Amino acid sequence: MRIYVGNMNYGTTEEQLHDLFAEHGQVDEVYIATHRDTGRPRGFAFVTMSDASAGQAAMEALNGNEFDGRTLTVNEARPKGSDRG
Repeated sequence: MRIYVGNMNYGTTEEQLHDLFAEHGQVDEVYIATHRDTGRPRGFAFVTMSDASAGQAAMEALNGNEFDGRTLTVNEARPKGSDRG
């Protein structure tokens, strides 16, 4: 299951996100999006968890909660382009 994590602190690391989500199950991958020109974080990430029930539990537990000074938005990632008209 691929999970979108938004409204992140720009200083949050992949390791911190991994540890946060690992409290709910096995984390396969963490990807923090960066600006292609500057390389700076864009404030959102994707976390992949192999077990869908663990992913669902993580989303329910973490959405709307504060982490690293910011209130996270956590939900299931939509396929790229699905919200574009």
